[in-house]
Amino acid sequence: MLFNLLNDPLQAFAWVFAFITALTFHEFCHGLVAKMQGDDTAERLGRLTLNPVPHIDPIGLLAALLAGFGWARPVPYNPYNLRDQKWGPVWVAIAGPLSNLFLFFVVGLTYRALATAGVMSVNSALAGFLGALMAVNVVLFAFNLIPLPPLDGSKLLLLFLQHPKYLHARVWLETRGPTALLFAILIDALLLNSMFFGTIIHGLSSLAFRVLGF
Repeated sequence: MLFNLLNDPLQAFAWVFAFITALTFHEFCHGLVAKMQGDDTAERLGRLTLNPVPHIDPIGLLAALLAGFGWARPVPYNPYNLRDQKWGPVWVAIAGPLSNLFLFFVVGLTYRALATAGVMSVNSALAGFLGALMAVNVVLFAFNLIPLPPLDGSKLLLLFLQHPKYLHARVWLETRGPTALLFAILIDALLLNSMFFGTIIHGLSSLAFRVLGF
């Protein structure tokens, strides 16, 4: 990303803006669903907003610039305030990736409409931004479905591990899951040439793009 910033600033800024937009909508939807479930923690802390500033994690943004992979500040919520104590945390979690899938389709349909109407050149800055926004959203959707903490997909897995006989598995996932995820990403990137995570993300991304006819 930093190399692109130096060699093609317009394209790099389009990707950075797309990254910030997608993550902002992702975190906003977490807070919105929590609010709909009865918890106003995000709203009280100023996180129930589409203003990207409260959602930006400086380290996560820097990582995106340097390595092309980053993150936002997670939106906090109190699970004990949710009306649905069993499924509520799952709805809050899954709202993030589903919001990215929704935004992907909205942006994709907009891209096709503008290109078909002839009001947008495929080589224009707007087309570059919309294309980047589509790509970022579909990657966030696919990646966050991986069932390892702290990713959103882990909430569904933890729900099915609530029986006391799965206590050790739950504790391991909740305490060691983030470290395991980090090591898995590093091993996959450095030793397996992104064969594992890349295959998952590429498969879901390709399916989503095919649905839109791209």
